[in-house]
Amino acid sequence: MSAKFFDNFIQRRRYYYIFSGIIIGVGLLAIAYVWFVTGAPFRLGVDFLGGSRFEVQFSEPVTEEALRAVFVENGIGNPAVTALRGQGLQNAWQIRTPFVTPDESNQIEAFLGDLSPLVPGTTSVTSMSPAVGREVTRAAFVAVGVAALIILIYIMAAFRQVPHPFRYGACAVAAMLHDLLVMFSFVSIMGLIAGWEIDALFLTAVLTVVGFSLQDTIVVFDRIRENQSNRRLKTKDLESLVNLSVSQVFKRSVITQLNAMFVMVAILLFGGDSIKPFIAVLFVGLLSGTYSSLFIAAPLLVSWQKGEIPFLHPQAA
Repeated sequence: MSAKFFDNFIQRRRYYYIFSGIIIGVGLLAIAYVWFVTGAPFRLGVDFLGGSRFEVQFSEPVTEEALRAVFVENGIGNPAVTALRGQGLQNAWQIRTPFVTPDESNQIEAFLGDLSPLVPGTTSVTSMSPAVGREVTRAAFVAVGVAALIILIYIMAAFRQVPHPFRYGACAVAAMLHDLLVMFSFVSIMGLIAGWEIDALFLTAVLTVVGFSLQDTIVVFDRIRENQSNRRLKTKDLESLVNLSVSQVFKRSVITQLNAMFVMVAILLFGGDSIKPFIAVLFVGLLSGTYSSLFIAAPLLVSWQKGEIPFLHPQAA
């Protein structure tokens, strides 16, 4: 981008807020719709709901009714049967059931093999109890909450020599929450469109994005702090300092993230179907993290000083 763009970068902050508001607003509407239609904001996988998930591929076509009949004969009523589509997938199915024991799953696999020979190496059964699913969910929320608290304390300590260090930490956490909302919105929409489920890999993506987002934001804030301590720049107001700081870290921030994103695009194009939802969520989260560090966290800092944030006085914190 040209140098002229950064001369008035912060002055255009309301446009950044509007853009993010539209993205998150559409996402929240999608989450509400999915919740209304399915009874949950996301399609939850076995890792959260508990139960068993069979993924099988037959060498010859079989019908959904025949698959259901196998599970009913083994005492499992109303299994959720979904045809799997994608590269190299023919006659492939996913069946979700209540929790079954290893012996029961082996018996069911044998019955499925009687319908049509199973393609070797393609059958997988994943089982998890509801108690473990609840523990995974709780641990994820605790991890995000602890990360937000730690980064708030860390930034307040690291930036204690600048005015209002709490604001830096609060704006970094706000940018992190922005990225989480974008990720949740994306997953909810894809769950409705493509049947994606929330599983343990999604939590891995969330925690990864939290780390990248906070790291990127700290880089921006650290440059602002350095420029504030520079004697030649002390006469500049905060808006001008932030414009200068963002221009100095913009290329580094974007290029660093692009290196990771190029790898993710390659995996999305040529990788296995089972890993693509995780990579897509991670890609969207890192893209949002790069955006929020430059276009949300830093502008929020200026807006707070200017008294533009409701209920936050410019002299508070």
